[in-house]
Amino acid sequence: MAFALTVDAQRWRDHQDAVSSSVARASGAPLVPVIKGNGYGLGQSLLTREAVRLGADTVAVGTVFEVAEVAATGTHDIVVLEPFDPRDSFARDAWWQVGQALHSGRVIRTVSSLESLLALAEGPGSVRLLLEAQTSMHRFGMDEAELLRALADPRVHEGLARGRIFIEGLSVHLPIAPPADETEPKGVTVGTAKVCEVVRWAGLWWAETDVWSGHNSPESRVWVSHLDDAELAAVAAAVPDVTLRLRSGTRLWLDRSALHAAGTVLAVHPLPTGTHVGYRQRTGPKDGTLVVVSGGTAHGIGLSAPTPAASVRQRVVTAGTGALDAAGRALSPFRWQGKQRWFAEPPHQHVSMIWLPAGVVVPAVGDRLDADVRFTTSRFDAILGLD
Repeated sequence: MAFALTVDAQRWRDHQDAVSSSVARASGAPLVPVIKGNGYGLGQSLLTREAVRLGADTVAVGTVFEVAEVAATGTHDIVVLEPFDPRDSFARDAWWQVGQALHSGRVIRTVSSLESLLALAEGPGSVRLLLEAQTSMHRFGMDEAELLRALADPRVHEGLARGRIFIEGLSVHLPIAPPADETEPKGVTVGTAKVCEVVRWAGLWWAETDVWSGHNSPESRVWVSHLDDAELAAVAAAVPDVTLRLRSGTRLWLDRSALHAAGTVLAVHPLPTGTHVGYRQRTGPKDGTLVVVSGGTAHGIGLSAPTPAASVRQRVVTAGTGALDAAGRALSPFRWQGKQRWFAEPPHQHVSMIWLPAGVVVPAVGDRLDADVRFTTSRFDAILGLD
């Protein structure tokens, strides 16, 4: 018995096709599927096969440790989103292995500092890379002055001339929320704050690459994220000489109408009032029924990220949830008869124990309880409905 994900394959693939086609129309270039982490709950191998079905020429992974699995299927290029840094001793061996692999020529590193760029430009071998801009995310990347200095550095020019590095474009990773501090480029009205930010970076990149002198000019491409189709089209219209490559993961893969998570009922125990249950020996509702269901912390049940709590309502909900947690009560993600049900205690590694109140129709062993899960932290015992 399992914690399983059932996929409506036709609906899911129709959604992928629609997103891919829409992005290509808006940007004028193919979508770059993002295949990282747990593969959005579906697994990296499965998503790689779907990317091949879509005809993707490039995919993106999160870290160098994810390259091998994604490289095993297809001939697409692979962008590694986490910046390369030679000071990361844990990743050094993994990068060395990538360099020795047959797929090494398909891997594109992200570089976010001059020091890392010089390590590649002056090192042995030949690598492909993206330079990363420091956007309003303020996570990684070079600001405008740092980027210009990097492009002007004679050691970078020599690395390009000798074929040690090939710059495949500029990476612009945006926040999901509108950038709070972004202003419109002088004399240009192009749309949202996100559009303004990308146009500013794309304009700078095009100005630098258009007048490049020397061998192996950096490609006039800007790799972007978190733009909707209207924003993407606005950027494409504002900087027509720049090729836009949109990376997409959540939007592409997580059509929730096609994905159905559920746990199998493993045991059912009607219990009299006051009965103590579980590791922590807690009591439940009057004459309640204890239901044991597949799905625990090993599957991602009960795991959650801090809430953004951006609105007053979200803060009130968060405060209420925190108060319930402090009192030892927490809603599970499992639903039965249309209602979310309470945990009897924190989920175990592979199962959860939930309470059903008196008067509710009791499920039978083998029945399935729907689960509303966060796919980026979920792992399923089985994925059903796909070939």
